[in-house]
Amino acid sequence: MAGYRELLRTQGVARIIAAQLTARFPNGMTSLAILLHVEQMTGSYASAGLVLAAASVGQATAGPVTSRWMGRWGMRRVLTLTTAVCAAALLALALIPLGVAGYMVFGLIAGLSTPPVQSAVRTIYPKLVNARQLTALFSLDASLQEIIWILAPVVITLVATQIGTVPALLLIVTILVAGGAWFILSPEVGRVRIPRSRRAFGKVLGKPVVLLATVIGFLLIGACAAVEAAVVATFGHGGLEAGLVLAVFSVGSLAGGLAFGHIPMGPWAMARRMSVVAAGLVASVFVVGDIGASTPWWVGACLVVAGVGIAPALAVMFAMTSASVKFSETAEAYGWIGTGQLIGAALGSAVAGFLIDSTGPAGAYAAAAGFAIVGALFSTLFVRGFPDLRGRDASPIPDTEPVPVIT
Repeated sequence: MAGYRELLRTQGVARIIAAQLTARFPNGMTSLAILLHVEQMTGSYASAGLVLAAASVGQATAGPVTSRWMGRWGMRRVLTLTTAVCAAALLALALIPLGVAGYMVFGLIAGLSTPPVQSAVRTIYPKLVNARQLTALFSLDASLQEIIWILAPVVITLVATQIGTVPALLLIVTILVAGGAWFILSPEVGRVRIPRSRRAFGKVLGKPVVLLATVIGFLLIGACAAVEAAVVATFGHGGLEAGLVLAVFSVGSLAGGLAFGHIPMGPWAMARRMSVVAAGLVASVFVVGDIGASTPWWVGACLVVAGVGIAPALAVMFAMTSASVKFSETAEAYGWIGTGQLIGAALGSAVAGFLIDSTGPAGAYAAAAGFAIVGALFSTLFVRGFPDLRGRDASPIPDTEPVPVIT
């Protein structure tokens, strides 16, 4: 923990972490709030699912695009524009009576305009700390983001069910605007300028490290989404047990990230971390399959083990991407990784839902384990594609350009 204390004492680090967590807090609330609101307005979960799908498609499509825009027009301009448009779209969803098609349009706009805070902050980090501290900072960031997934769903569910879905969406808009303003006005955001990329859009995805991070992020978050559906199916929507078990899952990730964030990252780091996730999820399949063992304690114990590997795996993704691309390409690279994770979440939820209907909750845990196992095998098979960051600077590759010389 001494290393983390030293990190947080570095000028600007604590402030930018707190600001970006606040700005990203709505990410853990919006999907659930839209689902509850549209279902209440239309009386149909199918309609709510369509609106949520439109928002997810918009977010996945826009991630790399808006991230790349920050190198062309500057972080503050892009973040201000996307925050304003996203807030307006959510206000329209909350306050204007619409049909399903109308809700889908505004859901799509909200997704397309999701502020690229995650790409921005991970582009800023290498400029805040020295090379020795950078991998630890990525680990701390990956760990602390679990706070969003622990608290945000609980907060928005309480507001939506106890007060109403309209106040829930208005709360999201308030946090989005306030948190976004805090992050946008942070001095670090103004000081860091992303050079304009000279390569065509999407070319960065051709880099092996970025492609590896995108694929593994897809598999890891697919596993997490399947787990969420499985836990809800096991313990029901109305019980306290489902929320507690999912919170324990996130706490395991938080603890793993803080405990192992200082460990140097070699080529086998991702395979080891994904193997831990897979081991915990495989154990959950056997626990749920054993009648009488499907208690919150047993399932929670398995998910704690799985969770321990999640934040460390995400930290490897962020660090290896940072160390392998030019600074002008980092924001777009993180945008593609985020898109992979969103697609993984959608597919993981869909596969889990199908299996729950056909085989019960055990099928969803098996799907989650399958995603994680494939991720571990993929990391092992392509281990030579992972950079060795042990004792190496994880900062992005500097952008260079010809300097005119007067002769």
